[in-house]
Amino acid sequence: MMRIDRGSALRLTALPALLAAALVPSLAMHPAGAATDAVALPPAHAGFDYQIGGAYPPPAGVGVVSRDRTDPPAAGLYNICYVNAFQVQPGAEDDWDSDLLLHDADGEVVYDEDWGEALLDTSTADKRQRIAEKVDGWIDGCASKGYQAVEPDNYDSYSRSGKLLTSAEAESMITLLSAHAHADGLAIAQKNTPQLADDRTRTGLDFAVAEECGTYDECDDYTAAFGDHVVVVEYTAKGLAKACAGWGDELSIVRRDLDVSPAGSKGYVRQTC
Repeated sequence: MMRIDRGSALRLTALPALLAAALVPSLAMHPAGAATDAVALPPAHAGFDYQIGGAYPPPAGVGVVSRDRTDPPAAGLYNICYVNAFQVQPGAEDDWDSDLLLHDADGEVVYDEDWGEALLDTSTADKRQRIAEKVDGWIDGCASKGYQAVEPDNYDSYSRSGKLLTSAEAESMITLLSAHAHADGLAIAQKNTPQLADDRTRTGLDFAVAEECGTYDECDDYTAAFGDHVVVVEYTAKGLAKACAGWGDELSIVRRDLDVSPAGSKGYVRQTC
């Protein structure tokens, strides 16, 4: 749901000793054509902060942070790197070949109207490969900066395509990204899209970043597929209360403001269970 992008592979043996000790039990074997045997997952039920709208010093007690690919990771923590993988940042259409933007029957570019983002066209193997080449470069950047995982957003963009794209095409696209992330030594998150969670082994996805699963009663869908390796972001007090009541002892849960504003800015909200 959230579409804001402000943006040498680091393997488990390269983590600081304390962090490595904490992550040793949290390994995922990845089937999607990876170059290594396992990647480090975010520690379950850890303090979490969602900073994709701009980096700031993590609050006390935070062990896992998600930040945009253009920001540096937080020192000494488990860091998830946000990339907008299935849609185009507002105004960035010229950064992409025109035929990689999804067009409707009238030749008009199809947009996610809520966020003003053009959808990428994942309808053919050739287009998926070309999209992946650009996104893979961003993933390489995440790895070189020292992130431990990547969060490709808008996996569910096919559901906003007016039936021009399919879930199978989205799964083929994410499988390409999973293989590249694993080759870089990074874990990869399924962002939202609970309806595809059952296929996470085939698509190579390691953990989930779930927006508003409390609000929409979807947390069960994620935990059925990913166990307690689910990071939850809520945007309302009611959603936070529901998530905490059902999963506060098991999952990493935070409430942020919808714009994911940096601390100290107008509108900033951060609450936990």
